[in-house]
Amino acid sequence: MAIVRGAVYFVELNPVKEREQGGRRPVVVVSNDRLNGKPLVVTVVPGTRLARSPMPYFSNVTVPADEAGLTEDTVFLTFQMRALDHSRFEDPPCGSFTPERMEELEEAMRWTLIL
Repeated sequence: MAIVRGAVYFVELNPVKEREQGGRRPVVVVSNDRLNGKPLVVTVVPGTRLARSPMPYFSNVTVPADEAGLTEDTVFLTFQMRALDHSRFEDPPCGSFTPERMEELEEAMRWTLIL
């Protein structure tokens, strides 16, 4: 299965430590497709239910239910970016971000990484 930038997958993030996002949850792929096609790791931004993250932050991107194949309003947390092994991607993607939503995510990642 080809893993592609902007695709949303449900993956198991355990084991984790302390405040890391864990459990089975949506992630959006942010690494470029040239890297995604190699036997390295894939960089993702994990999501959480909007109800668990009610405060808006510049580092967060909210995606409404029914967009990108999500069934719940979801907040993607760029400050929780992480690298995952290809073996965590067991299921096909449920959907993907629109180009506009990817731009919003990229802006949030810039805020997280640069400011």
